[in-house]
Amino acid sequence: MALEFTTVIGLEIHIQLNTKTKIFCNCSTDYIGATPNSHICPVCTGQPGALPVLNGKVVEFGVRGGLALHCKINKLTRFDRKNYFYADLPKAYQITEYYVPLAENGYLTITGDDGQLRRIGITRLHLEEDAGKLVHVAADGRIVGSSQSFVDYNRGGVPLAEVVSEPDIASPREAREYVSAMRQLVRYLGISDGDMEKGSMRVDANISQKVSDGRWGSRVEVKNMNSLKALERALEYETLRQRDLLARSERIAQETRNWDDADGITTPSRSKEESNDYRYFPEPDLPPLLLDDEYIEGVKAAMPELPDAKRERFLAQYKLPAEDVLVLTETPEVAAYYEDVVKAGGEPVRSSNWVRTDLMRALKERGREISDAPVSAETLAELIKLVDGTKISTTAAKDVFEKLAGSEMTLEQAIQACGIQIGAVGGDRLREIVAAVAGANADVVGVIRSGQDKKDKKLKFLMGLVMKESRGQAKPDEVLKALNEFLAGK
Repeated sequence: MALEFTTVIGLEIHIQLNTKTKIFCNCSTDYIGATPNSHICPVCTGQPGALPVLNGKVVEFGVRGGLALHCKINKLTRFDRKNYFYADLPKAYQITEYYVPLAENGYLTITGDDGQLRRIGITRLHLEEDAGKLVHVAADGRIVGSSQSFVDYNRGGVPLAEVVSEPDIASPREAREYVSAMRQLVRYLGISDGDMEKGSMRVDANISQKVSDGRWGSRVEVKNMNSLKALERALEYETLRQRDLLARSERIAQETRNWDDADGITTPSRSKEESNDYRYFPEPDLPPLLLDDEYIEGVKAAMPELPDAKRERFLAQYKLPAEDVLVLTETPEVAAYYEDVVKAGGEPVRSSNWVRTDLMRALKERGREISDAPVSAETLAELIKLVDGTKISTTAAKDVFEKLAGSEMTLEQAIQACGIQIGAVGGDRLREIVAAVAGANADVVGVIRSGQDKKDKKLKFLMGLVMKESRGQAKPDEVLKALNEFLAGK
């Protein structure tokens, strides 16, 4: 009988909290691109006698994240020391919550491989400080080799919320879905930008295989995955690697492996540590953290509308297809822009179409964020109302939108620049267009007048040209009437 395998995945996500200062000192957290070791002080570099002071905003952000993940918030928690020696850790220990985390026993909902909603258990969310960063420099000065290594402590002490999941994730695709949902959540909460490429969100994956004959493969930790795509690819590779070893009855080493994105493989890094290897003990320089009901309720009351609630509201309030809602609620900024369009008078379904297609395309082409949209929500709403009022065609409106997106024009100026007449084209202007089109297609007119156009294909061809020339502003029945009158010599 062929062996069957079940993949078991648990994720640890380190989320960099976007406070202005570090977790235990007043040094700036704006370290990207800064001169190495310019945002440091005796506290975050572990100088003798320097004492940590907890940043209250870090606690607020942590509680906000815990509540959004449906966790129990522990009213009494404390920090501990995680001891290990590495060059980027100046104190030779990391201050973290280990024995009593800030939040625990929650869940995050994702769409499983079967298309059904699944709850992924959250074991804990705890606060901790980040380490510094090693910079490896080759002999020729390029930062690619390892001939020389330097330490930049600017990142040391930046606040992190580590979220540890239960081993409830059943596939690489579900892992990607989970991390994507987590990233969206922290962005909605405003506690992190969730940028994996910049290191604002770092994911470590623990993956193992259960075999149908009762065997379990050892758990392997995979690191160095800096995008959703890299995460999924790394876990797909590791799944196949482990299954191949188990199928050949070979041992899987319990170890930490690094993902090599260029070669598409994982490589051994070190043996996997256990918790007792870190010699955790209570942090003596920080008192226990006490939270009361009033504080927790205050944080809860100030939380924004979260993605799940917003999606449900959009479905009910605006009567949009589920696929549209997923796009519109991907970020709080896009959702806010869409609602601003609707509040300014844009019909909900038509507004959704414009935001999802034309606006998103314009942003991508110009490399801009929604906060710097080339067309304001109010202007887009006015354009949509012109279309709904049949004062301008959809075709003409798209021309106007392109003019607006590429210039600093007002709506009126863009309409004028496009040569568009507000209202339906008819009367003498329509007759002029018909005459011009007919004159440019005399052979087609000859076929129609000879009676050879039995199925009206040539007539429809001329109608299309007239509609195009009028930028869609002419009414089809009036175009047909004007053509017939011209062809009859009236």
